[in-house]
Amino acid sequence: MAAGARGAIEGAVLLGGRSRRMGRDKAGLVVAGVPCAERVARALAEVCDAVWLVGGEPPEAAPGRRVPDPAGPRCSLRGLVAALDACETEYLLVCATDLPLVTPTFLRALAAAPPADAVVPRDAAGLHPLCARYRVAALRGPAHARLAAGDTLSLRGLLDAVETHPLEGDALAAADPEGRALLNVNTREELRRAEAWLAASDGGRETGSG
Repeated sequence: MAAGARGAIEGAVLLGGRSRRMGRDKAGLVVAGVPCAERVARALAEVCDAVWLVGGEPPEAAPGRRVPDPAGPRCSLRGLVAALDACETEYLLVCATDLPLVTPTFLRALAAAPPADAVVPRDAAGLHPLCARYRVAALRGPAHARLAAGDTLSLRGLLDAVETHPLEGDALAAADPEGRALLNVNTREELRRAEAWLAASDGGRETGSG
């Protein structure tokens, strides 16, 4: 089956650890009545047949199966390695826990993008490797190698090692016409912005159906 077909792709929420800027674990951070990680997991569950809740402590109602981080420094790469190892399909959709406005529509656009080792959104802020589609066989080896080498500061170096296709321009605008899906909730101001957007939309207490 092609990427994006039901059953051909799995999803992973990278729960991460404690946020220094937010002052608490963002996985359980409540945005408009629903924890961040639960919102992201629900969106992935509408697109993927399996959802992995990687590391950390997922909210009780978040759909998916838990998988622990491997040994190593606390970083995004460690969570990605765990997700790649757990995945049982050719492709994996990865989302950070602090993306409460990501929608199934946006995730379907990533899933349906042309074949590539990595399909990564790119906007004015640059690439967003923590909301991306990865070809598991192509990423697993390089990701393990970088983690073992302690090269964990950024996922950008990992993208340089594989065939990366940016989702940008008109394709990005079509997937995210309001430009909200990639908002990271790292600060209280960003939390207030996300809650205002959700309050202004229908079903603010639920993930949009896309």
